Amino acid sequence: MESASLRYGPAMDANGSFSLSHSFERHLRAKNLSDGTVASYLVGVRQFTAFLRPRGCELEAATRADLEAFIADLLSRRSPATASTRYKQLQALYRWLEDEEEIEVNPMARMKPPIVPDKPVPVVPEDALRRLLATCAGKSFEARRDTALITFLLDSGARRGEAADLRLTDLDFDLDVALVLGKGRRERALPFGRTTAVALDRYLRVRARHKDATLPWLWLGLFGRLTAWGLVQMLRRRSRQAGLPDLHPHQFRHTFAHQWLAQGGGDRPDAPGRMEVPRDAATLRRLGRRRSRPRGPPPLVSCRPALRSMSASL
Repeated sequence: MESASLRYGPAMDANGSFSLSHSFERHLRAKNLSDGTVASYLVGVRQFTAFLRPRGCELEAATRADLEAFIADLLSRRSPATASTRYKQLQALYRWLEDEEEIEVNPMARMKPPIVPDKPVPVVPEDALRRLLATCAGKSFEARRDTALITFLLDSGARRGEAADLRLTDLDFDLDVALVLGKGRRERALPFGRTTAVALDRYLRVRARHKDATLPWLWLGLFGRLTAWGLVQMLRRRSRQAGLPDLHPHQFRHTFAHQWLAQGGGDRPDAPGRMEVPRDAATLRRLGRRRSRPRGPPPLVSCRPALRSMSASL
């Protein structure tokens, strides 16, 4: 009777054995990682599990040769950055398995991560920004929303998830800052300039008449909340309307870093009156193109000359 009534749930696999991947998931959630980070880790674990299956091997029995074969297979089909991400995720998995004494020897102990060539993401030229914003001209809900979203991304350097997860209560128009929950679930304040503040104000006025205006999320779509994927789709649609290659949200973050350096911003983001940027110089340099820049403190106005010059038409 007991065996007939026994069901396997999240803690167990279909064969009735305990699932290491689900245990690893609980470990990740206990570290208070974001849902997106946890999901990404689990994708890596599932991909490696599927790779091992034809080899007749389980996660806890995998060898260094299995792991190197998996990374090599990824490098043959995907980008070095993707392979590096999967390497780090599996490294965390096997460190946890070792700490939990599920394995005696960590097969990744002496492995080296794949080399990721430095490949700068293209910034968005000022002319392209003009064309992109021109497609958002008008007073409709979508026009006002898209104008506000594009200017906010450019003016703040926000990540896609940070922008998409904004709530109405996260905006402070007295200080012109947005509170976001970034990587590592760290809250940070992203200042924005006057042009962006005006675009946000115009959007909020039309948002108040939206059928879903009572939702807590800042950005709305035709049917409820505008998700991070909805943001990507919006940029693709506007890019095509402007006759541009598909732009993605991270290009605006790179453009932000590029403009920061071009306007004299230093490697340290703690200059007074400036927007928040990545904490370490290496990340800032990776996001923005290296270039010589004038000495002295950065100006206390927005580092978005493109937005300033276009403010009259927004």
